[in-house]
Amino acid sequence: MSIIPRLTRRDILALGGGALAASMLPGSAARAGEKRHGMSIFGELKYPPGFSHFDYVNPKAPKGGTFSQVGPTVAFNASFYTFDTLNGYILRGSAPQGLDLIFDTLMVRAYDEPDAVYGLVAESVEASDDGRSLTFHLRDGAYFHDGTPLTADDVAFSILLLKERGHPLISQNLRELEDVQARGERVVEITFTGNQTRDLPLFIAAVLPIFSKRYYTENEFGASLTPPLGSGPYRIGTFRAGRFINYERVADYWARDLNVNVGMWNFDRIRFDYYRDRTAQFEAFASGQYLFREEFTSKTWATEYNFPAVRDGRVKLAELPDETPSGAQGWFLNMRREKFQDRRVREALTLAFDFEWTNANIFYGLYKRTESYFENSPMKATGAPDAEELALLEPWRDKLPEDVFGEVVSPPVSDGSGQDRRLLRRAAALLDEAGWTVQNGKRRNAAGDILSLEFLDNDPMVERLTAPLVKNLRLLGVDATIRLVDSSQHQQRRDNYDFDVMLQRYSLSLTPGIEIRSYWTSEFASVPGGRNLSGIADPVVDALVEKVIAAKTREEQIIAARALDRVLRAGHYWIPQWHKNVHHIAFWDKFAWPDTKPKYHRGVLATWWRSEGETDLPAFEAGSED
Repeated sequence: MSIIPRLTRRDILALGGGALAASMLPGSAARAGEKRHGMSIFGELKYPPGFSHFDYVNPKAPKGGTFSQVGPTVAFNASFYTFDTLNGYILRGSAPQGLDLIFDTLMVRAYDEPDAVYGLVAESVEASDDGRSLTFHLRDGAYFHDGTPLTADDVAFSILLLKERGHPLISQNLRELEDVQARGERVVEITFTGNQTRDLPLFIAAVLPIFSKRYYTENEFGASLTPPLGSGPYRIGTFRAGRFINYERVADYWARDLNVNVGMWNFDRIRFDYYRDRTAQFEAFASGQYLFREEFTSKTWATEYNFPAVRDGRVKLAELPDETPSGAQGWFLNMRREKFQDRRVREALTLAFDFEWTNANIFYGLYKRTESYFENSPMKATGAPDAEELALLEPWRDKLPEDVFGEVVSPPVSDGSGQDRRLLRRAAALLDEAGWTVQNGKRRNAAGDILSLEFLDNDPMVERLTAPLVKNLRLLGVDATIRLVDSSQHQQRRDNYDFDVMLQRYSLSLTPGIEIRSYWTSEFASVPGGRNLSGIADPVVDALVEKVIAAKTREEQIIAARALDRVLRAGHYWIPQWHKNVHHIAFWDKFAWPDTKPKYHRGVLATWWRSEGETDLPAFEAGSED
């Protein structure tokens, strides 16, 4: 099983960063003042000006038909189980999946490059001599779904609105944005403070939606079930809050023939369905109520895809290679609570989880143990630190545990019994050292307080995964329990950090950038709705995060990320879980696809098309583009 993240960074373009200077702007191979058709973190662009289409599309793909699925989430406040607002860019409420389909952005991501973006609404971009501003030149002919033109005023209005009133994950990232000005109808100038990170322009260009200034002048920018006005390839069609939402393809979409859209967005209708539990989700798919499913539950994948439609070939199964970083999935320990502030306590808790038993008995051997915050990535630390990593770590030696300077901290390998006595003895010794001794069968401190631990979740399926860990913790004398709450309460408690332990998965990008501040730094430890679930507030982590963001080359960034990984892993802020480097997908035999899929994305929604009676499995070669 793999848990659906609240935010999918692969889809929210988590790009790398660094302090901007004229020579360090995205796409810095160009001279300041030179117009470019795209940007990337370290300057490389695969596609030349005037390219015809991305390599991972079929430019002759037919349009038509319906694509329906459940998950995964793509909005800043999207929910996997329900929705109660059609505004996906504020903190309040739970938004539906797929809202990004209705909005255009200045530029769009190329998913066969680590972080390159190319012009959509913006035809080109140029940098100032001092590196403090970017000027986007908009295409002529862009318009919203109601026929009104999309102008520089709309772009400037949207960015400033999100800086002031957007979801904290947006507004915090925009704090180094100084101003946005419309210079006529088709020129937008964005000014930075001078302390901005290198990926901030790409975040603005390829993540932030462009709203209609007129629409949000006449309507409140808040939680609402009124469909907003967009300009993208789809518009909101019929929906029922918490049950389903349909997106209808815009036949006269202004950008349908642009090179970045050729072969893309081929379905007439894209539908997201919602179910209260995973069993209902699966049964609905098996009966044909929706057509595509990515399977995140290993037991289901291994044992339940034997229903009649699979046996007779009407439903196809496939594995798509996943070449993106697996990120970090685990049970995160809330250090805002005093009982978790001792590193020995946190380490003891990690020793109680027997992954080897879980993988063999629950996951059918389909998963690997997650060891790193940068799993499945060159940025994962291994062995002892090399000279370049030590150069970053040595200035902090007196503030770091000695573990950081030896073999990298990794979760232990158990004997697979489910109750490894060797590991449990080590855990008990650590708890004793931390002052939590067994008294009348319970771990208590000197004040007589019981060491209690509540695992908070909203998915009954997770209970079978947590229960073996809870059993081992109870053997250690820890008063461990599982608390299941409804999705609304779960989200509220998560946003307010009202929990002991919570399960979460973070997906990191190939070029980590400003988003990693929100995962691990002090400034995000108390921001409501943030992603620093453990409440990490460590000046060493803060400094190393900035090193990752400020790296001038990909090699520098890898070194800094490995050093950061060592410090985080030695902190024992989480109980790391598991990962897999493939997408398990199932779909009714009604689709076709390009010969190549994008290297760093699933590519299904954007590049597949409807083809009744398709019988062959996807021809995705091993190691091909994801």
